[in-house]
Amino acid sequence: MTDRLDRIDRNIVAALARQGRLSMAELAAKVGLSKTPVQARVRRLEADGYIRGYAAIVDRERMGEGHIAFVQVKLSDTRSAALDAFNRAVLGVPEIEQCHMIAASFDYLLKVRTRDIAAYRRVLGEKISALPHVAQTSTYVAMETVKDR
Repeated sequence: MTDRLDRIDRNIVAALARQGRLSMAELAAKVGLSKTPVQARVRRLEADGYIRGYAAIVDRERMGEGHIAFVQVKLSDTRSAALDAFNRAVLGVPEIEQCHMIAASFDYLLKVRTRDIAAYRRVLGEKISALPHVAQTSTYVAMETVKDR
């Protein structure tokens, strides 16, 4: 699908990924086109799903969500229905920031954000452990974030 993007499209996507609030005039100057063709390209990139949206980069520490834990989850059942049930249930847990199915000795890796370790313990015990088909979890607490894109 990315073969449909030329160099200018890729530069537009890269510029907006770095700074999503660029005006069309600023973006046009960065990629070497005038405003009208850049607007058309951005609309096409959005319509085709290359640009899925725009978001603010929030300081999670200042918002009281500075504690990060990574959780390995092993399921008791990995048939399609069980995976679907787990996937749907994860969407309802706001503290789970990311959920990835993993090809490893466990099934999922979760990134969980909470206020502190006590709040994380409650989320683990009351929400994550109660997700469908969870058989085992292992937690790894992040001590420092070195890079967060």
